[in-house]
Amino acid sequence: MLKKERLLRIIEIIDQRGIVTVNELIDYLDVSDMTIRRDLDELESSGKLLRIHGGAQSLTYSATQELSHNEKTTIQIDDKKEVAKLAAKSIEDNETLFIGPGTTIELLAHELTNRKVRVITNNLPVFDILQQNDTVDVSLIGGDYRKNTKALVGPIANMMLKKFNFSKAFISSNGVHNEEISTYSIEEGELQQIALNNAHQKYLLIDNFKFNRDDFYVFYNLHDIDYVVTDSKITPNVYRHYSQYVEILKNNNNEDKHK
Repeated sequence: MLKKERLLRIIEIIDQRGIVTVNELIDYLDVSDMTIRRDLDELESSGKLLRIHGGAQSLTYSATQELSHNEKTTIQIDDKKEVAKLAAKSIEDNETLFIGPGTTIELLAHELTNRKVRVITNNLPVFDILQQNDTVDVSLIGGDYRKNTKALVGPIANMMLKKFNFSKAFISSNGVHNEEISTYSIEEGELQQIALNNAHQKYLLIDNFKFNRDDFYVFYNLHDIDYVVTDSKITPNVYRHYSQYVEILKNNNNEDKHK
């Protein structure tokens, strides 16, 4: 790869991810530590990014603003589809599932059409997808509507959810940093915590973009999750680090191991 191409690729990665580490760029581009650091210094000097400790940050990055549902449906689509297809392989007929909010979770719902399962959800798009199918028994819990995620949350939703037990719960998040799983909304975090606590097996569905990310509200510990399902673009360093906390499922894993 020519230097000009490499610099353009670095800008593209940082603009997409917001924050990226030197080690992640080394894995992505297969070049030396020294080369990446020189490139980042050059791009900062030309006003293309902001250097931070251990990496770089996009000039437009903001950790305080939540993307809208429509915006999220346009990001990392292929990666999210890969995660959803892999997660669906862990589901067996006649199981009772909780399926939470999030665009990755909505793609999982598409994988469940024509499956014989019971689904409890607070995700309105998931309900819309599954209620058209005769083999899926789907229930939408009540609550306060969050327009940004099209999810139902709050005291009513929490009260209803506490009464259910699940074979498996599938949730997503805005970020995972070491053992902390976080999201933007306290209400969504509290509801997902209840669902996870009432599930025999707990699945976190996140694409590679969500690792080493923080958001406002930490709602669960990665040690207490049974499986993280992610896409094949997770870097080796990230995979090794997070495997300390939880079993990570991706396409080149033994996919039948967790059944």
